[in-house]
Amino acid sequence: MTAQSISDPDESAIAPAANPGLKAQCLSYAEVLAQSVSVIAPSTVPAAILGLIFATSGNGAWLSFLLGMAGLVLVSININRFAQRSASAGSLYSYIVQGLGPTAGALGGWALLFGYVLTGMSTLCGFVIVAQNLLTALGLSIPVTILASAALVSAGWLAARDVQFSVKAMLAFESASIAAVLILGIAVWQHQGFSLDHAQLTLSGATPGGVLMGIVLVVFGFSGFESSTALGEEAKDPLKTIPRSVTHSVIVSGLIFIFMTYVVVLGFRDLPDNLAETDSPLSLLSNKLGLPWLGTFIDIGVLLSFFSCTLASINATARIVYSMARQGLAPRVLGRAHRVNKTPHVAIAFASGLTLLAVIALILSGVSAYDGQGYFGTLCSFGFLSVYILIAIAAPAYLRKIGSLTKSAVLIAIFAVVFMAIPFLGVIGVPGSALFPPPSYPDNLLIWGFVAYMVVGASWLITLRRLRPETITHVFEANDRLH
Repeated sequence: MTAQSISDPDESAIAPAANPGLKAQCLSYAEVLAQSVSVIAPSTVPAAILGLIFATSGNGAWLSFLLGMAGLVLVSININRFAQRSASAGSLYSYIVQGLGPTAGALGGWALLFGYVLTGMSTLCGFVIVAQNLLTALGLSIPVTILASAALVSAGWLAARDVQFSVKAMLAFESASIAAVLILGIAVWQHQGFSLDHAQLTLSGATPGGVLMGIVLVVFGFSGFESSTALGEEAKDPLKTIPRSVTHSVIVSGLIFIFMTYVVVLGFRDLPDNLAETDSPLSLLSNKLGLPWLGTFIDIGVLLSFFSCTLASINATARIVYSMARQGLAPRVLGRAHRVNKTPHVAIAFASGLTLLAVIALILSGVSAYDGQGYFGTLCSFGFLSVYILIAIAAPAYLRKIGSLTKSAVLIAIFAVVFMAIPFLGVIGVPGSALFPPPSYPDNLLIWGFVAYMVVGASWLITLRRLRPETITHVFEANDRLH
C-alpha cells in the first residue's frame, strides 16, 4: 500500500482540480525524521529546562532521562502498531479511530491539535526570548510583537511553499543547533579530563521520588516525537520510514539528553553556581571555559531550534486539520491543498494565524514571553499525554480487531499507560501527596482550561452526530480501510 491509496469518503465533494491533494511520496527518511526531532527540539532542553530537572532529580537526572526515554519507546511501539500498517495525514487521530472508533478518534484528534498548537505557541515565545537576548547583546531592541510576527510569518511561508523545502530547512536548523550543543558538551567533558563522575554513576544523594518527579519534566521534553506520522501521504515508503522515525527520534533525542545532562552536571562541579538555579547553564559553561563565542553560537542554534519547532508544529497541526476537514469533521475549506505547491495552505494559514494571535494577545495582556512559554508548554502536555494514553489503549484493541493480538502487545500497552500516568499526575497533582503536590496558582487553573477545551470538542462532536450522523460513519469507514 502507498500513501496515495488512502481515500477520503467525502473527497468527491471537492473538485479534483481545486483540491489536487498533498505531494505524494516526496520525503526521504532523514526529512521525515527531521519533522519529529524538530518538535522535540533536543537542544532547547539542556539549554532551558535542565536546571529544573536537576533541582528534583539531582545526580539522578541522567537516570530520569533514561527512564523517560525507555517509557516513550514503549509508547512509540504502540504507535507503530498502526504506523507499520497504515499511513495518512491524520496522524494519531486516524490511528485512534481504527482502534477505538470515530468518537474516541475525533476527541483524540481534538486533543492532539491542542498539543501541537500550544507547542507552537510555547516555542514561539521561546524564540522571542532568545532573540531578545541576542539583540540586547548587540545593543538593539525590537518589539516582541514584531519579533513574533516575523518568525511566524516566515514559518508559515516555509510550510506553505513546499513540504520538502520546509523539512529541509528544519533539518538544517536542527542539525546546526544540535551540533553547537554537542560541541560544548565535548568541550566540557574534555576540560574535566573525560573523567567519570562517580557521584552521578552511583546516584549520590538522589532519591526514587526525585528521579520519578524528574521524569515528569523529561516526558514534556519529548512531547511531539510522533509528529512525523502526520506526513503519511508525503513520505517515501511511509510504512517503513515513519515507524523508524517515531522510534529513532526518541532514541536519538534521548541519547543527546543523557549525554548533555551528564557533562553539564559534571561541569558544574567546580563552579560556585548552582545548576538548579541557573536558567542558562550552557551559556554559563561556555563563558567559564573561556569560549564566549561558543555560547553565542549555541544561543543562535537554540533560536533556530525554537523556530524549527514552531515550523514543525504548524506542519503537523495543518495536516491533522486537513485530514479532519476532508472527512467532514472540520470546515471543508480547511481540507484544500494548493494547486501548485500541494501543501494544505488553508490549514497552514489557520494554524499560523491562531498561533500568532494567541501569543500576541498574551503578551499585550501583560504576561511576559517567559511566563507564556511556561503556560503554553504546560497546557500542550495535557493534549499529548491524553493522546498517548488513548493510543496505548487503542493499539491492543486494533490488533485484536485484525487478529494479531499477543500477550506481549497487551503488556506493552499496559506499561505505556501506567508510565504516561506518572507525568499526568505530576502536572495535575494529587491532594495531600508530598510526591505530586497540587500546583499553585495560576498553574492549578491550567488543567481546567484543557478540560473546558475538551468539553467544547465533545459538545461539537455530539452536535455533529445528531445533525450529520453519516459523517461519523464515513470517518470510521475511511480509517478502517487504511490497513
